[in-house]
Amino acid sequence: METTLAYLREALSNYLDYHNDIPSHIYHKLLEKPYADEEEFVRHLSQKEAAFLNHVLPYEIHYAMNEQDMKRAHQLNEVYEQLL
Repeated sequence: METTLAYLREALSNYLDYHNDIPSHIYHKLLEKPYADEEEFVRHLSQKEAAFLNHVLPYEIHYAMNEQDMKRAHQLNEVYEQLL
């Protein structure tokens, strides 16, 4: 799996038990199809899935920066930029 998407999958795992089915759908997309990069992945998102990621990724990026995990913050930001 592409590194950026692996970071996204890990971040999504935090939302599987506490939200509606959208994080689970996104998570399973990442497991089922080997996307070449985040651009290809974002193209296959529904509007609801993209809106969910658009909402949670800023929090995940901020958390990574607070933990001084700049690589994680950068990788998550790569996905976030594709959503905009």
